[in-house]
Amino acid sequence: MFLTHLECTACGLRHDWSRLQNLCTVCSKPLFAVYDLAALRELDCLKHSSLREREKSLWRYRELLPLAKDAEAISLGEGGTPLLRAKAFADDVDLWIKDESLNPTQSFKARGMSVAVSMAKFLGAKKLAVPSAGNAGGALAAYAARAGLEAHIFMPRDTPPANIIECRELAAHVTLIDGLITDCGAEITRRKEKEGWFDLSTLKEPYRIEGKKTLGYEIAEQLDWKLPDVILYPTGGGTGLIGMWKAFDEMEKLGWIDPPKDGFAVANNKRPRMFSVQASGCAPIVRAFEAGEKFAAEFPNAHTVASGLRVPKAIGDFLMLQILRESKGGAIAVDDDEMIRAVREVGSKEGLFVAPEGAACFAALRKLRAAGKIDIGERVVIFNTGSGIKYLDCFERGS
Repeated sequence: MFLTHLECTACGLRHDWSRLQNLCTVCSKPLFAVYDLAALRELDCLKHSSLREREKSLWRYRELLPLAKDAEAISLGEGGTPLLRAKAFADDVDLWIKDESLNPTQSFKARGMSVAVSMAKFLGAKKLAVPSAGNAGGALAAYAARAGLEAHIFMPRDTPPANIIECRELAAHVTLIDGLITDCGAEITRRKEKEGWFDLSTLKEPYRIEGKKTLGYEIAEQLDWKLPDVILYPTGGGTGLIGMWKAFDEMEKLGWIDPPKDGFAVANNKRPRMFSVQASGCAPIVRAFEAGEKFAAEFPNAHTVASGLRVPKAIGDFLMLQILRESKGGAIAVDDDEMIRAVREVGSKEGLFVAPEGAACFAALRKLRAAGKIDIGERVVIFNTGSGIKYLDCFERGS
């Protein structure tokens, strides 16, 4: 096992990885898992040629994940999703779609929950709790059931019915709240100590992001270790965006991609420009980025049909904003009706029934091209984070 410790992303304080941890005990900011990358760099089993022979799942990168070698991975076959060339939607850029709808529970949330539930069980948790506006709840319900642990899921009452049904049928304890995901999180915080729950909220424990970072490793491997020029990522809590940037940092230290040279900024090496895509009705990161703020204030009256983007306040806001600026990327908002139109266009041209969150990135691509922020011929990767099948009520209303 190459995990050495946990480190606060704000104050740098070290924490012990061998017991259940949530936020930094001093400043209440997210913790990152830190590995002995120098030792990992010497392993023959982590050479590119060796990786190709491994299982097609995120656990192919096990040495770069926190779980001990002899511990049980709670897995349903997550990761290893296709990276598809999209020629019909846009012919002026080299467009690719990372289709996360083919994960267990039909979304990218399976990645984070596989690793987080594996570590929670390994470290002795018995009851797990999470606030969710949709797919994270379904993922926790599935992996907790697989692990033989209790799942307690708090969801806004207007969560898509498919997500609520999924959680209940997977034997999770579901509580519906009149409010937003932030209200659900506050209820967990109020009750978790008395109820004996371990909180698996986005970035409030250190291992969901470790599962999400494998997105970065996979696209690098799928593109023959040459990262794209641009990544468009639908952003709610932002774990995937932050996780990929962490993966790129680890890959540089492993010698898998080129580091910055001669003091030039990150944008001058092989890292992509990162763009956060949000809904116009809930765009705290867009607003903070445009205002030059370090943190994002809570977005008032948050609303959007893309339930995964309905996160009015993210605990990792400062990390997302830092990444967007370091990468010379940006943040852009898309209206709900643009998302629904994009779902239908992607479906008719590429044969994929994407979630509204993923569709938002296709609409954003057009806006960014028109604004000259993405050039002709650049390689662009869009993340479709889930399946449109879970959002049928959105399309019934919009038909």
